[in-house]
Amino acid sequence: MADVRLERISKAYGNVQILHDIDLDIAHGEFAVFVGPSGSGKSTLLRMIGGLESISEGQLLIDNNVVNDVDASDRNLGMVFQSYALYPHMTVRQNLAFPLRMAKASAGVTEAKVRQAAALLQVEHLLDRKPRQLSGGQRQRVAIGRAIVREPKVFLFDEPLSNLDTELRVQMRVQIAKLHRQLGNTMIYVTHDQVEAMTMADKIVVLKDGRIEQVGTPHDLYHRPASQFVAGFIGSPKMNFIDATLVAVHRERAEIRLETGMTVSLPIDASAQAVGEPVTLGIRPDDFRSPADSEQGLIVELEVDFVEHLGNATYFYGNVGAASLVARAPKLEAAGRLEKIALAATSADCHLFLPNGKALRRLHAPTSWN
Repeated sequence: MADVRLERISKAYGNVQILHDIDLDIAHGEFAVFVGPSGSGKSTLLRMIGGLESISEGQLLIDNNVVNDVDASDRNLGMVFQSYALYPHMTVRQNLAFPLRMAKASAGVTEAKVRQAAALLQVEHLLDRKPRQLSGGQRQRVAIGRAIVREPKVFLFDEPLSNLDTELRVQMRVQIAKLHRQLGNTMIYVTHDQVEAMTMADKIVVLKDGRIEQVGTPHDLYHRPASQFVAGFIGSPKMNFIDATLVAVHRERAEIRLETGMTVSLPIDASAQAVGEPVTLGIRPDDFRSPADSEQGLIVELEVDFVEHLGNATYFYGNVGAASLVARAPKLEAAGRLEKIALAATSADCHLFLPNGKALRRLHAPTSWN
């Protein structure tokens, strides 16, 4: 295992700046996930850690050793990419053994490590097959196994599941999470899929336009987003946003008025803001309740456009004034055709964002998952 530290890391191609002053610590044995939209810089950052991209500015340390100028082959990292990159003319056994052969390991050591990796990934029965005889999930397991046999300090995964269908993606997420628990290695994983990030990570690093928006646990990012961008990116369906105006500010309370005319008092520190300032109210779809079952915080009337039945949940899509809104249906309202529905949310479940996207500090954020 190893820790990884990035100190003011930047990347530029000529005059085009891709990454800006990235500071990040990834601890021994941690599973860190880089997540963000296309073009956010997450894969470039991973490739810099792996030695496949040069570092324009800053320092990269692995186990407290600066490795900026160390070749990728000498960093003792195991890399798994979107393309499986298996040798088509070799069997699974030969593919797994290839890194060890290049390192001139003995035949006995090679066979033992190949067997160990194959057992760990449950591909022992596939050792004599060639890649064309494997499913996508099996090929990805072989690609992971090829990284395992090198016994790296750190595993790097660059969107390894994006070529798989939905069912296989779920299976492989479980496999990789189990692998992390069994090996205990530091793992850094890149994905654009926030569901992968939420289900696998110890630590999530949200990137936007080459900068870190927020670093935290899945729980922190879901319940305490630092910005409107993070709030909208993490969670499925994403957080709802409603325009509002500050009408009173206090150190422990903020009063806002919606365009519907309703005034809501929230346990949010708005003491540094000005009355009359525009703000954005955020509410997660799962935080809506029936007004009869909720303390009187926010109550809205949703004009329903569409109802999505998913078996274990029902979602209403519609509008509150000019704002589009999604709400998970209260159980008693899940059936039947509805044109309007009254929904409530407690003040503690509401978020507030400034025009620059920054979140105002909530004083009583939830401490556990809903």
